[in-house]
Amino acid sequence: MPKATLSRTTSKLLALLLIPAILYTIPLESIYEGESLCLFKRFLNTECWGCGITRAFFSVLYGHFTLAWEYNPLITIVFPLFAWLWLKEIFNTAKKLKAQT
Repeated sequence: MPKATLSRTTSKLLALLLIPAILYTIPLESIYEGESLCLFKRFLNTECWGCGITRAFFSVLYGHFTLAWEYNPLITIVFPLFAWLWLKEIFNTAKKLKAQT
């Protein structure tokens, strides 16, 4: 295998493994108290189904499950889905890295 491909795969795996640490370093104040980016809410002045999902996601990361539910109950579907996709990508990348060596 070319060295560049091996290096790219290793970098991808490292980046995937660092995602939770990077998310954990984002200050919660900026997430909880920041202005909403939802265009639906800004222009129509009403909440969409996705409103609060970012705050709910960060609440789950910090172990505040009740707060996450209050922000958006759909977090019970969204967070496990994201976690499964993230883990699947890690395992696929690790398998690819193992095959390259």
